Amino acid sequence: MRRIFAVLLLCAAVLTAGQPAHAGTGPDHDGPWISGADVSSLAKSEAFGGVYRSSNGKRGDALAILHSAGLNYVRLKVWVNPVDGYNSKTQVLRLAKRAKALGMGLLVDFHYSDSWADPGKQNKPAAWSALPFDALKKALHDHTYDVLNALKAQGTKADIVQIGNELNGGLLWPDGNWENWPNLAALLNAGYDAAKAVSRSTKVVLHLADGADNGLYRWWFDTAATYGVRYDVIGLSYYSYWHGTLEAFRTNLNDVASRYGKPVVLVETAYPFTAADDDGLENIITSTEPYPGYPATPEGQAAMMRAVTEVVRSVPGGRGLGVFYWEATWTGVPGNGWDPADPSSGNGWENQALFGFDDRLLPTVKGFLRR
Repeated sequence: MRRIFAVLLLCAAVLTAGQPAHAGTGPDHDGPWISGADVSSLAKSEAFGGVYRSSNGKRGDALAILHSAGLNYVRLKVWVNPVDGYNSKTQVLRLAKRAKALGMGLLVDFHYSDSWADPGKQNKPAAWSALPFDALKKALHDHTYDVLNALKAQGTKADIVQIGNELNGGLLWPDGNWENWPNLAALLNAGYDAAKAVSRSTKVVLHLADGADNGLYRWWFDTAATYGVRYDVIGLSYYSYWHGTLEAFRTNLNDVASRYGKPVVLVETAYPFTAADDDGLENIITSTEPYPGYPATPEGQAAMMRAVTEVVRSVPGGRGLGVFYWEATWTGVPGNGWDPADPSSGNGWENQALFGFDDRLLPTVKGFLRR
């Protein structure tokens, strides 16, 4: 992947040099500020005995606790046929019903895979692996339509939909790899059409990682424009300990909102509240100060979320829609690990959840609440 992204950056420099902006006339955001959390791990956590408490120690439903603290949206990922049955259509329908009953909005994140999809891997679902391209495009369309229509039928229509997850290098490799933009564009538009066939009001997001990399974003969305890719919102992942400075994030966010005339939403971010471990598997982030000036403490986590949220809120023209905290409920519960095929796999993320090792809600949520 290093070679791929080196080429991506080179392409970005070549393709964007001297090119005109593609700014449109998309509407500025006039809806409520999104204070969201990805809670895709919640159903499995609960099945394996996960416990959640409010800040005062009272045990309760994690979604209700987050909502009472001020969060107004959830994000749920969808896998096509996961081996453990979680993050499937069935589980998404159940969690969506719970969230909507609380009055929360819903973002559905299609991975188009049986497991994780991100810049380093975009593996086809096993059931789609041998399909010719036209059939693959139809499978993507039909899967998207099926899940979204089922949500609508049970009265929990998706408000926002991601067609793919962290699409830096495309999706459904090799057919939709970034080196084959005609195929990639056709797949993305098939997902867009499916979402709009269920509900014209549902906003379609295209989501990249590396949220401070302006060269990547200009290259990707300029090329998407060249191939007629349709979407409503630009989504970003930004993890400050991986993706660059807060100022670089601000520069990129402001630039893409202006250049493409689209609202922007931070669909993934997180920060550790401790460098300690709670489940025996070494954490992904172990530093006591992953980003300068922001220690891995509850106070440091809250401060980072305030800083990130300020960047999104400050996007000119009111085009910053809001912030989603990634995997807020992924605490150190044995059995709820990274690998859906391995029940013994651990979780390297529990020190970045929004619930502490005592299961209590952390004060971080106050940093990115609605306006």
